[in-house]
Amino acid sequence: MKSFLRKLLVVLGVLLAIVAVYVAYSWFTSISDRQIEDSMGTDPALVEPDEQTIPSFALPEPKGWKEDEKPKPYKGLKVSRFADKLDHPRTMLTLPNGDVLVAETNRPPAPEGGGITGAVMKFFMGIVGAGGPSPNRILLLRDADKDGKAELRFVLREQDLATPSGMAVGNGKLYVANHDAVLAFDFAPGATKLEGKPEKLMDLPPGGHHWMRNLLLSKDGEHLYVAVGSASNIAENGSEEEAGRAAIWEIDLANKENRQFAGGMRNPNGMAWNPSTGEMWATVQERDMLSPDLVPDYLTNVPLGVHYGWPWIYWKNKYDLRVDNPMPIYLGEYVRKPEFALGAHTSALGLLFSTGGNRMGEGFANGAFVARHGSWNRRPPAGYDVIFVPFDARGNPKDKAITVLSGFLAEDNGSTRGRPTWLAWDATGALLVSDDTAGIIWRVEAPGAALSAAPREIVEDSLPPQRDLDAGLDRQFKMRIKKDVVIEE
Repeated sequence: MKSFLRKLLVVLGVLLAIVAVYVAYSWFTSISDRQIEDSMGTDPALVEPDEQTIPSFALPEPKGWKEDEKPKPYKGLKVSRFADKLDHPRTMLTLPNGDVLVAETNRPPAPEGGGITGAVMKFFMGIVGAGGPSPNRILLLRDADKDGKAELRFVLREQDLATPSGMAVGNGKLYVANHDAVLAFDFAPGATKLEGKPEKLMDLPPGGHHWMRNLLLSKDGEHLYVAVGSASNIAENGSEEEAGRAAIWEIDLANKENRQFAGGMRNPNGMAWNPSTGEMWATVQERDMLSPDLVPDYLTNVPLGVHYGWPWIYWKNKYDLRVDNPMPIYLGEYVRKPEFALGAHTSALGLLFSTGGNRMGEGFANGAFVARHGSWNRRPPAGYDVIFVPFDARGNPKDKAITVLSGFLAEDNGSTRGRPTWLAWDATGALLVSDDTAGIIWRVEAPGAALSAAPREIVEDSLPPQRDLDAGLDRQFKMRIKKDVVIEE
């Protein structure tokens, strides 16, 4: 009996060793030899897929910033602390009176019985500073003397909040997106307390792999847009779990009806109006486990009815053969190509356009700022910065992105001082950057710079309607057509 047990233990030991070697091989050998810039721009390099059973984890541990430390700004810019000692600040909203709202939030509790996958995910999120309970609080920060530091802070609201993220203001309301619903509160800028019972505008699919729910109010205040990420990587748990997800929704605020505005977007986050064209633009996080260099997150415009292919297709015509769910018929005919790649696994989040009245200097007067939260499954790590994507006079991305703020990732890539998350303008035109794991709001400006002019608005007449089949053809061409078909003038 003892001999049998000894042999059994030896066999189990060998099996465990094989599993350990396999896991170590999977984690640490899938290392990219490419620069992250290769998977950026209007024409990124799309390498051949290299499917991973276990992703190559790279989990820099948050260490925080010392009192005398700060991120490294682009030349000519200055960075300072607008507010600190916050509890996982994620999204921000600047009110018309200059007050800044900050959502202190984190992922919702995992469902009971999450199994091994849930336990592993919880462990990894804890390492990167995202595993704690959600504060479920909205703070109001006030820089009353406009010296670049918020000397006053108020708890605006805690009640009724469940992993709040998206915020928008207008129509005498403050709109807040919990992970499972969109709420509307009566609100007037200047108030330091959010009183009263909210109105629920829309239920949302709760939690999931991507739990942030961003909001964007239309310019006329008639519609509210809600970004909802997928529950999984590539719908591996079935299409039912993804109902209502990987999409941007539109709420008609007059009648409270909603419709899907755009789809096929694995995890849309930042949303903003392009000041030149008036179009909605968004940042989107793409799929994992195809290689360290696939698939690039992206920045793109979002026309009504657009589909970006998730989970079946990426980058317009690249098919993900791992997906088992049947693809809608003819989907491949109308999937749209993203406008600008932001790098593979960089975890793009906050989005902010140059709008005029900004104090960032001449080189940042026309384009989009993007906060890249940083990779968890790319070796070497990528992101952990704020970049600027220049736009041309027609409102389209051009050239290479500029790194506006860096230094969040330690030099050895083994730890982070913080992780940039969301972006906003303060009342003076300086750029605000939330750093969730460090609990800091950073402020960036070009000292002495004049306030920027707004990008030129593109206003063009539509093409005239075509009234008949030969509209627009010159007379000679029309005569030739008629002669060919033996029709007299």
